[in-house]
Amino acid sequence: MRPQHNQKRQREQRAEDLNKQCYFCTHGIHEIDFKELRILQKFVSPYCKILPRRRTGVCSKHQRKLARAIKRSRFLALLAYVPQQ
Repeated sequence: MRPQHNQKRQREQRAEDLNKQCYFCTHGIHEIDFKELRILQKFVSPYCKILPRRRTGVCSKHQRKLARAIKRSRFLALLAYVPQQ
């Protein structure tokens, strides 16, 4: 009985994943600025790791630009490399 419930949950989750659309494409953002911390923090985990595409729904083109912007802002000490305690 458990496997059926688990399979149903997996199907629902797959359907949700397919409906994700790129945040930057839908908002018409072409260039991701490393100084816009409010946007960048949406795509960073509480442990200060860059979230993967499958979790955020960002397209591959914008994921590359997003990673570059996050790394630049970390280098300039705008974002943290490690979480604060």
